[in-house]
Amino acid sequence: MNVLGIESSCDETGVALVGFVGDARPRLRAHALHSQADMHQAYGGVVPELASRDHIRRVIPLTRNVLAESGATLADVDVVAYTRGPGLAGALLVGAGYAVALATALDRPAIGVHHLEGHLLSPFLSADPPDFPFVALLVSGGHSQLMRVDAVGAYSMLGETIDDAAGEAFDKTAKLLGLGYPGGPALSRLAEFGDPAAFVLPRPLLHSGNLDFSFAGLKTAVMTQYRKLGTNVCDQARADLAAATQAAIVDVLVAKSLRALQQTSLKRMVVAGGVGANARLRAQLDAACARQGVRVHYPELDLCTDNGAMIAIAAALRLQRGIGLATRDGAFDIKPRWPLDAIDPVVASSALA
Repeated sequence: MNVLGIESSCDETGVALVGFVGDARPRLRAHALHSQADMHQAYGGVVPELASRDHIRRVIPLTRNVLAESGATLADVDVVAYTRGPGLAGALLVGAGYAVALATALDRPAIGVHHLEGHLLSPFLSADPPDFPFVALLVSGGHSQLMRVDAVGAYSMLGETIDDAAGEAFDKTAKLLGLGYPGGPALSRLAEFGDPAAFVLPRPLLHSGNLDFSFAGLKTAVMTQYRKLGTNVCDQARADLAAATQAAIVDVLVAKSLRALQQTSLKRMVVAGGVGANARLRAQLDAACARQGVRVHYPELDLCTDNGAMIAIAAALRLQRGIGLATRDGAFDIKPRWPLDAIDPVVASSALA
């Protein structure tokens, strides 16, 4: 079976083809991605209308590129998967409309996928895929969540952000430091030249006893420190503040992850989402988990951000296990707000009916 995945939830257009036979592990045949970062940088953030229009321009050429790279044709596509939510409504409509129209034209089923489930299951395309059950740290955009994952579709929320997520703290600090958009990767690069001990910043909810996250207070503390530096902030001070901010975020993520592993008594962990590409987070989490005898799994670096491959793998794994509901009637909907723990109940697959 070949699953074509379409991702268009925000500011990246992703298309990918994932294939598998029977119970074999799905493999990524090809993927292509277009980032709108340069377009949105002038505005300091995503402009929804511009994002939607750009998805329209990019999705067909990207599909052609993926098919050419994989050596497949449209006739080889068995299922078309798309991001159903959460995300920007207009952007979701572009991907969903295109995917369902393509599936209808091919007389193939279409299946809507939860964006965060895509991130969660993306490590199954890596060279070192995990086994169930595991604890997952999902740090993507506006989401910071810890959950227990017992199987595809079987997710138990352990803790989540109650205000700003880790990715938002990265991006807002980067904007404060004049690093532009997107800010997270730029702040991490600047932090390499800074001293994380140069500023004393809070670690919110570090000792709360629960597994929830809160980074709004950290953002405020960073702003306070930045204002104390005055109008002529030197490059070293900016680097130090970036390093201190990154250290505070990573310390909280690592500590909460270890607590989740302890509470569940599990010895396997998955880290997914854009922040999962952060080198300091990976290094500290790997070291801490190694001391506890815990194996940590990550997506490949080029699959940490939003991409079509994660949508295709989520659909493929659901269909492979008979719990994905695909339709052929041309109807679809989107869910701009869609908590992962409110995902559709497990149902028998109609994908190949």
